[in-house]
Amino acid sequence: MTILLNKNSLYNTFGVENFNSLENAVNGMAPSMVEYYLSDLSQYSEDTYLNKSQIEQSVYIGDYSLYIDYSDNVYLELDSEIVNNNETGSFW
Repeated sequence: MTILLNKNSLYNTFGVENFNSLENAVNGMAPSMVEYYLSDLSQYSEDTYLNKSQIEQSVYIGDYSLYIDYSDNVYLELDSEIVNNNETGSFW
């Protein structure tokens, strides 16, 4: 699952000025807090397409991956195995 994030919200959440500072900020936080913030940021977003040939930089955080492309768009990708494991099957 790949989501286009509002980069201003992302930067404000982690208290950074740009994507380059993001990795250092994340490394200084508890992993559970980082995952909570990323999950919260992605909660109201829809899946989108990410052309991986356009990725300028990446940050990998547990099951999450953050990408910035050459157009300055920030994407959040969640490992597809985690997404599938979190879905609940129907009882009927």
